[in-house]
Amino acid sequence: MSKIGVTLVGLGPMGQAMVRKLLGAGHAVTVWNRTASRADAVVAEGATRAADVADALAANGVVILSLTDYQAMYDILGTATDGLAGKVVVNLSSDTPARTREAAQWLAGHGAELLTGGVMVPAVLVGEEGAYVFYSGSREVFDRYEPMLRVIGRPDYVGDDYALAQLYYQAQLDIFLTSLSAYMHATALLNSVGVSAESFRPYAEDNFSMMSMYLPEAAKQIDAGEHPGDGASVVMMGATADHILGASEEAGIDTGLPKAVKAHYDRAIESGHGADSWTSLIERIRKP
Repeated sequence: MSKIGVTLVGLGPMGQAMVRKLLGAGHAVTVWNRTASRADAVVAEGATRAADVADALAANGVVILSLTDYQAMYDILGTATDGLAGKVVVNLSSDTPARTREAAQWLAGHGAELLTGGVMVPAVLVGEEGAYVFYSGSREVFDRYEPMLRVIGRPDYVGDDYALAQLYYQAQLDIFLTSLSAYMHATALLNSVGVSAESFRPYAEDNFSMMSMYLPEAAKQIDAGEHPGDGASVVMMGATADHILGASEEAGIDTGLPKAVKAHYDRAIESGHGADSWTSLIERIRKP
C-alpha cells in the first residue's frame, strides 16, 4: 500500500483513534481541531498540527472529517473555502440523506469532491478485526483512496448516491438503537416484579443471538413481496404485542415502545394482512 498524506479534522475519540491507525500504517497525518489541546496526544505520537483550517486543507489532497454532523463541516470548512479546490473530503459525520446530498453540491461548488462514510464500530474498535465503514460517492475516488481507508476498517462501497452510506449507517443503527431500547424495556418489565437484570441477561443474550436466524427468509419474502403466514401470522404476533402492552401497563412502566410495536400489527391487520407473515408489516411501514 502506498503511503499518502492525509488531513484529519475533528479529534474526538473516533478521530483520535483513526489518526493513530493511520500513523501506525505509515501515513503522514496532519490534524486540526477547534479545541486545540485535543491534538496534543496525537501530535506527540507523530501527527502534524495545522495552525488553522486553511493550513490543514493545504497540507494534503484528502481530508477526513470526524465531526458531529454536516453543519460542523460548514462551520469549519466555510472559513477556508478557497482551499477546497481539488480536495477530496471524506465526511464520516452523521446526518440526513438530504443534507448529505446538499453537502456534495456545496463542496462541488468549491471544486471539491465528497466521499460519504459511515463508521460502524465505536472508537475502541476502529481498525480492528470486524470493523467496517460504508462509503458512497464517486467510485473512482473511492478506489483511489481505498487502500488508505482500509486502515480504519473494511471499506464497503455501496453506490454513487452520496446519501447511500448514510442510509446504510442509519439502517444499522435503527436496528441497534431499537434493540437496545427493547432490552431496556424488557428488563424494566421484569424489574417490576423484582427480577434483576443479571438474572435476565442470559436469556436476553440467547434472544439476541437467535434473532439473526429469521433474516434470510424474511429478506426473501420482502424482496418477493410475498408474505406466507403459515409460520407466524400478523394476528398471532399482534396478540402477543397486545399482551406485552397490557403487562407493561400493569407494571406501571413506560408504554411508548410496546404501543408503537402494537400499532404496526394493528395497521397491518387493518390493511388485510392478518393472515400473512409478520414480514407484511413492511408494507404499511413503507406507506404509513
